[in-house]
Amino acid sequence: MGESLQLRAWTVGAARYRDGEMVMVIQAYRFALDPTTGQQMSLRSHCGAQRYAFNWGLARIRANLDQRAAEKTYGLSGDQLTPSVPWSAYSLRKAWNQAKQEVAPWWGENSKEAYSSGLANLAAALTNWQDSSTGERRGPRARFPRFKGKRAGVSCRFTTGALGLVKSDRRHVKLPRIGTVRTCESTRKLARHVERGTARIRSVTVSCRSGRWFCAFSVEVARNDPAPTRSGPVVGLDLGVKSLAVLSTGEVVPNPKHLETVQRKLRRLQRQASRRTGPDRRTNQIPSNRWGKTRARITRLHAQVTNARRDGLHKLTTRLLRGFSAVVLEDLNVAGMLRNRRLARHIAGAGLGEVLRQTKYKAAWSGTRLIVADRWYPSSKTCSDCGAVKAKLPLRVRVFDCDECGLVLDRDLNAARNLAALVGETAGSTSTESCAGTSNTPDGNPCQTHTVWAAGTATGRPAPPGAGQRRRRKAMTA
Repeated sequence: MGESLQLRAWTVGAARYRDGEMVMVIQAYRFALDPTTGQQMSLRSHCGAQRYAFNWGLARIRANLDQRAAEKTYGLSGDQLTPSVPWSAYSLRKAWNQAKQEVAPWWGENSKEAYSSGLANLAAALTNWQDSSTGERRGPRARFPRFKGKRAGVSCRFTTGALGLVKSDRRHVKLPRIGTVRTCESTRKLARHVERGTARIRSVTVSCRSGRWFCAFSVEVARNDPAPTRSGPVVGLDLGVKSLAVLSTGEVVPNPKHLETVQRKLRRLQRQASRRTGPDRRTNQIPSNRWGKTRARITRLHAQVTNARRDGLHKLTTRLLRGFSAVVLEDLNVAGMLRNRRLARHIAGAGLGEVLRQTKYKAAWSGTRLIVADRWYPSSKTCSDCGAVKAKLPLRVRVFDCDECGLVLDRDLNAARNLAALVGETAGSTSTESCAGTSNTPDGNPCQTHTVWAAGTATGRPAPPGAGQRRRRKAMTA
């Protein structure tokens, strides 16, 4: 029947483990930097060089595309058009080397890697746009790249040159043309891997986030995580806003609500910033120093919330993958949920999409079985005891009351148990319809709440597809 509509299983990494074999993965090690004033200026210069090269290449490609589009309006075609400019990373670097003396006579002040990384990012963005336009790239449609402003993300990537760790005190990193920069934390975890020969540094990216400089090493490291026990417990995870997660074991992980905790302070600072002189592009108004200080406090507050949320989610996902042999999650449409203006802030503050993202790559590392149920699987409407499916279950109803067997249970715990039950169905090599292809077509009036039976259960037969629609059409024609 092809890929199941209702169920997809990720077992990436599980097949790669054989008797404690070392597995090579690409992992990032991120350290906060403590640069001097001169080093900060050098870091900003390199990030600006990357932005300049990106904008130079984009202007060149855009002018060529506009010229060709204008010529086509005059009826020209084929060889009559202006030759197209290739936008591969190699072609862009070659063109930059030929024109850099004229367009950027100061290019020698920064490392050549700054310009190369900007052109490589442009080539990747243009390729994504082309593949998305032709249908070769899945997912949301990628738009044409836009010029980067000075307020955009400040970052720069180095792939060659004198980069690495300082072994003397393990509190410094080496960057090309910038020199040795002190870190705010020890780098011994990565340094030990490099010394043992179990890690190889591929590249390093410096970035400025929330007023602080960070250094991220992309490392090919050998991981030797213990192979999971296949006969261990299985857990279903139902994510939400009231409670961050409800496990099928009955454990409830509370939602820390980091953003709501600082909301009062954040509103006060935002009101304070609105009363001060801020920037205005229309009149070229320069912001005051007091406005800049207030904005810096707002940025630090947002950074604290982000760090606390990320730390809590990492601890939760790591604990789940280490304590259970299989984890079952739902593929939530977080982007669609954020369109609800009443719950958007609470959904974004919980970080529901981040839980699935972290669980995916950590499961591949540890070999834990990860099953992701389709977003249309009625986990909350299905009775975890008898398999009956409710036609409607509004969000305001927090208790699941089965009309058939009389089960009364918290709706989140009921959903978590239904998710955990999917592991046995996939392990038994059942059909895709009985795995999670629950028939949820109500009979009669669709505005009334009544019960149908889940497919594959022994308590009843599922309603055939379209049965309710045929009966309604028959009643209308009678």
